[in-house]
Amino acid sequence: MLEGLRARLEKLLADHTAPGDSRARAAQLHAALLETKVAVATMRDALVATDRALQAEQTQLADAERRGQLAAQLPDPETQQVAEQFAVRHRERVVVLAKKLAVQRDELSLAERDLEQLSAAYREARAGGEGRTPNQEAAWRDLEAAGASRPETDLQSDLLKHQLDRQRLDAAVEAQLDHLKKKLGKDT
Repeated sequence: MLEGLRARLEKLLADHTAPGDSRARAAQLHAALLETKVAVATMRDALVATDRALQAEQTQLADAERRGQLAAQLPDPETQQVAEQFAVRHRERVVVLAKKLAVQRDELSLAERDLEQLSAAYREARAGGEGRTPNQEAAWRDLEAAGASRPETDLQSDLLKHQLDRQRLDAAVEAQLDHLKKKLGKDT
């Protein structure tokens, strides 16, 4: 399950992402992230189901062994043989389910690690860190050397935008307050 998901993700990213298109890459990473989350949830559900099956099988094994001990007290060898066959069958099933549970835990661990890496790649792509070509990075370094700053790291521009937003908000509050004062003055 995990290998098929990983192969589809790699093919999707390779086939549909242009080298400099960070938005498209972010969108594809988001789709892959959602699909991976669903796969991880499915794997968790399967792990819980296997764990329940193992517990049920262990209970049936304990019952079969108890019945085998009771059958051993009977003088009927056929009943003893049938009881032992059931106990052997349940022991084998317990071993298989325990192995299956261990493999599912390992696979879930790998999938969760892949999910973390994919989440980090998606966050990075959304922040704009990915998707730039080496030529674009060189151009940005040249611009920064000349005194320009990148939009994602331009703190002064962000501060100016914040100040303008604050002035607009203050003006809107003042206008609303004036409106309310006029309305109250006319009504009283």
